[in-house]
Amino acid sequence: MKELKIFGIVAVFTLVLYWGVEPFAHSQMHKHVEGDNFQYSDLKPVAAKGDAAKGEALAAACVGCHSINAKNMPAPMDAVASAQAYGVNPPDLSLAGKMLDDKFFVHFLLNPAEVTKSKHFAMPPSAGSEQDAADIVAYFKSIAPKEATPKEAYEFACGRCHANRYDKWTQIGDVPKTKSNIKTGVDLAALDFKKNLGVYQNKLADYMGKLPPDLSIIIRARNEHFLHTLIENPQSQLPGTAMPRVGLTKEGTEEVMAYLEKTGDPSKEARGQVGPWVLAFFFIFTFLAYGWKKAMWKGHH
Repeated sequence: MKELKIFGIVAVFTLVLYWGVEPFAHSQMHKHVEGDNFQYSDLKPVAAKGDAAKGEALAAACVGCHSINAKNMPAPMDAVASAQAYGVNPPDLSLAGKMLDDKFFVHFLLNPAEVTKSKHFAMPPSAGSEQDAADIVAYFKSIAPKEATPKEAYEFACGRCHANRYDKWTQIGDVPKTKSNIKTGVDLAALDFKKNLGVYQNKLADYMGKLPPDLSIIIRARNEHFLHTLIENPQSQLPGTAMPRVGLTKEGTEEVMAYLEKTGDPSKEARGQVGPWVLAFFFIFTFLAYGWKKAMWKGHH
């Protein structure tokens, strides 16, 4: 009985320390930031109703920098050349109508620097009026796919600045699977890719102030609330950061989070399935160990 009392005391103190001291210390070191549930309340409502047909003509100007692969419209330059020209490769716009919040998208087209809350964002306004912007948004919504994979969401929202080495993703695409040259024994394609990646990352670092971090383990390093509020408004969590506000919808953010979880914590589901069995083992083992102790020490007190 004495052992059970000792165990109870240790358990209580452990729980007090874990559920009391640790959360309190965390709250003091990391301020709590309230999210806006991806409503973008700082932006005024959009009154204009978009016309996709008119927006198609206006969106033709976008291919001067961007690709629209959904309409077989390639970008005028590859990723490396674009980074040399702009500092970063402009995204393909096929998913823009699905991933971006409509209100944010309209205001972004009118004033990108203000809406993204980043002084580093150099894209000029792309629409002359709210109506023009609403028409462009309507067009991109009309060509956007109904579904997007988590990786496609990540590539659109994050992948041009952030690598993910666990998924062999770089800022200029997947690491190629190549073979060495038979004569030289050197993987020429890999060397060429590495050189291009180095050029891109250097230009990106100059543009952003430093190279954005690899996000392979961000899902383990930060909690879900932090990541949601960071994606929604980077300045709320990292004041002064060069990271722009991307303008994702809540659903788009969940797709990005799903990708980060799949690449950064692929065994989460398996752990969840094994966990109850492990707890059951400890419970049964504790019961048997206590019974064995009682039997062994019976008559020795």
